[in-house]
Amino acid sequence: MHRLSHIFLISWGWRRLGLAFAAGAISALAFAPFGWFAILALTLPALVWLLDGAIEPESGGRRIRPAMFVGWWFFFGFHLAGLWWIGRAFLVDADRFLWLMPLAIVAMPAGLALFGALGTGIAALFWRDGWPRIYALAFAFATTDWLRGNILTGFPWNTWGQAFAETPVLAQLASVTGAYGLGFFVVLIFASPALLAENTRGSRAMPVISGLLLIAIAGFGAARLGAVSPGEYEDIGLRIVQPAVPQEEKWRPEKRAEVFSTLIEMSSQPFSDPYAERPRHIIVWPESAVPFLLTEEPGALSEIAATLRAGDILITGAIRSERRDGERVFYNSIYAIGDDGTILDAYDKVHLVPFGEYVPLESFFELLGITTLVQGAGDFLPGFRNRLLEVDGIPAFSPLVCYEIIFPGAIQTPDGRSAWILNVTNDAWFGETSGPYQHFAQARLRAVEQGIPVVRAANTGISAVIDPYGRIVARLDLQNRGNIDSGLPKYINATFFSYYQKYLFSCFFFISLILLTILRYVNRTRND
Repeated sequence: MHRLSHIFLISWGWRRLGLAFAAGAISALAFAPFGWFAILALTLPALVWLLDGAIEPESGGRRIRPAMFVGWWFFFGFHLAGLWWIGRAFLVDADRFLWLMPLAIVAMPAGLALFGALGTGIAALFWRDGWPRIYALAFAFATTDWLRGNILTGFPWNTWGQAFAETPVLAQLASVTGAYGLGFFVVLIFASPALLAENTRGSRAMPVISGLLLIAIAGFGAARLGAVSPGEYEDIGLRIVQPAVPQEEKWRPEKRAEVFSTLIEMSSQPFSDPYAERPRHIIVWPESAVPFLLTEEPGALSEIAATLRAGDILITGAIRSERRDGERVFYNSIYAIGDDGTILDAYDKVHLVPFGEYVPLESFFELLGITTLVQGAGDFLPGFRNRLLEVDGIPAFSPLVCYEIIFPGAIQTPDGRSAWILNVTNDAWFGETSGPYQHFAQARLRAVEQGIPVVRAANTGISAVIDPYGRIVARLDLQNRGNIDSGLPKYINATFFSYYQKYLFSCFFFISLILLTILRYVNRTRND
């Protein structure tokens, strides 16, 4: 281990930055669809050694700037390897957007890497020999994950806690700490092997403690999963329709009737046993499932009513339009439709996708020829606030459209507690790439955090029913057309995180900051 560490410690110039880039890119294997989180036990120690070589003992800019350079290259590699699939969206309307594809693939990882550079810069402030620098790195990365999820529009994609998202026994800690706190433990545990390269007293203590901590996290998860047997469901039959309509075809005028007919036909099929005889059914269609404005097609609402039994409800993603100040505006919405074709309630997406559903600094980007990827309606407006949808006869639920599910704490609503989360999405933009798998992993972690089941309807997949512990009850994979018939898992208990999520990160931040400041002061006193 000592020899291995020297490869990174004595590297300099472009070799150091190249090693940082490679370590970051390899770290992406810890996330969906691979889930090889153990790889972090190699890549995070490599980052620690690179920072050891870059950070000079003097304080001030001389130690922070090189650390930030290393951090930027590490995270540029990490995000480039983890988010390359975003470029697939530019192939849907290639004639108009293909020229933007290279820019998007490189520019977005480069911008997100600035948060990583900030993280290693913060860690450098508290860098010292031994275990404190491992704690400083974990603290800094958890902090910059939180910043990345909240600054500007926020984009908490592939935060460090996501490395445990597809391993339910390890993901259960998120019910206490949330995704950002889980990420702190991921970095703390897997960066600790860097200390094995030191020949100092106590250098093995931290890696041993981290190993025991990983065992403790797994033990907590096993106990939590074992405390409640799966299989407690509402007396409701649930159907998720996955039509698998290619994005290139969905909005073609000549295809609209065919898309709608497919949805009606799939919804009309008899429910499988034992769900056929349930007193009420909920049928769920994905995001913007219908390629026209439902409220302007009364015949379509009549067809929907004809497919529903008395008391049944259809919930679908749809584009909603209204007049405001004499102009037509659009929303990316969810409708709850009753058995008579009446729209019972609607939710408008609050957290829109920049450049997908609206263009920030529109006048500037229009000069460059950059418009929204979603065509047919123009820019969308955001909804007023997150809220519950309450429809007679079914438990109240939190509606989340597309990537609203990636935000920890997104289902905080002033209206009361949700019994389940509905996530409708359309990942057809990204084909059979890593993107839909990473998106699905986010949904699983939200279920664990909140202790609330998630029902996910995706146009081309991955559609699923997820219980309050992140376990998959039923699933339909990418590019498969079909229905999922299932029960609706019951909400069981609120989690610690769901009660205190407003305060947890602030408490963690200030306690850690105080601890690191004390350690820094003690170190300076000893050196003096």
